[in-house]
Amino acid sequence: MPASSVWGNNLRISIFGESHGPAIGVVIDGLPAGEPIDEGELLAQMARRAPGRDKSATPRREADTPEIVSGMLDGRTTGAPLCALIRNTNTRSGDYANLQQVPRPGHSDYTAWVHYRGWNDVRGGGHFSGRLTACLCMAGAICRQILARRGILIGSHVAAIGPERDAPLPGPEIPDSLLRRLSAAYFPVIEAEAEDRMRAEIESARMDCDSVGGVVECAVTGLPAGLGGPLFGGVESLFSSILFSIPAVKGVEFGAGFGAALLRGSEDNDPFRVTEDGEIRTVQNCAGGILGGMTTGMPLVFRLGIKPTSSIAKPQRSVNLETFREEELRVHGRHDPCVVPRAAPVAESCAAVAALELLLTNGALVPAARKGEEHA
Repeated sequence: MPASSVWGNNLRISIFGESHGPAIGVVIDGLPAGEPIDEGELLAQMARRAPGRDKSATPRREADTPEIVSGMLDGRTTGAPLCALIRNTNTRSGDYANLQQVPRPGHSDYTAWVHYRGWNDVRGGGHFSGRLTACLCMAGAICRQILARRGILIGSHVAAIGPERDAPLPGPEIPDSLLRRLSAAYFPVIEAEAEDRMRAEIESARMDCDSVGGVVECAVTGLPAGLGGPLFGGVESLFSSILFSIPAVKGVEFGAGFGAALLRGSEDNDPFRVTEDGEIRTVQNCAGGILGGMTTGMPLVFRLGIKPTSSIAKPQRSVNLETFREEELRVHGRHDPCVVPRAAPVAESCAAVAALELLLTNGALVPAARKGEEHA
């Protein structure tokens, strides 16, 4: 059986723990040595995803302050595997007692029960919980600092909550200032008024004992052209493989995505041009920065389709796994009426991990200075 909680080749991340266990954590192997990591920036990214900070999220409040136990010394990476622990301090496991026998519709309770022959931890979703995306944020918060020093920036926004939509990312070029603003926000949007409409949609679902999904749009700028490869080594395959680790993600599209199916070739093709600096760019970016599985040098743009939270207070039909009789299920506990705003920093983190893996795989990462020569 493959190790499904491990991802990557040159940069490997391994995630461990359960939502209501003592702690969750991540081991990151393959980080380049000598990279300075700013703790304040790391904690700021963790706080964007942390629960209990906003009415649109679960009331479960966790500090999500990582404890780095290896791989860092004097604020720099050592090259050894970096291990970080995130303590679970605010659990109410009793809320999940009835889920031992009656699985939630739309959740992994049933499939995990089959796969692990009933030994899976259902408390808070166990190892399948969105809680574990804190580990992805931890890994991404480190990777994005390494990337930023090489001129590679990442940002995302809540493109849609239910029927309510934000303006799309501008194109074909995306200003650095916009990505920096979005990547610092809890509820990142391009148009301020879109946030009010989206929050109203979330509140409507919450008051109805229901939930709502949406779309996150993300961009990575500064990647050089020619990274990646054809067939199984393509950039889309690499990014998708980690983006689908976000529990609520049900679809990933790049560039025009499914919209390209509605266009003619003359509309979808991105004409090339030469800039005043002698660089080859494109007039538009329907390709989303990827052609033939390789980066074009344009912004890498993707969107995630995120389903509504499966844990809702509305009564639902399910089956008792002990009696094999249908019965009504009422889900207790504290749950997000919408995970989309908190999924935005997770999407950025996954993109950061994938981008660093892409650079390492292609030998395109300039290493940090040798110790003692940092200021030479």
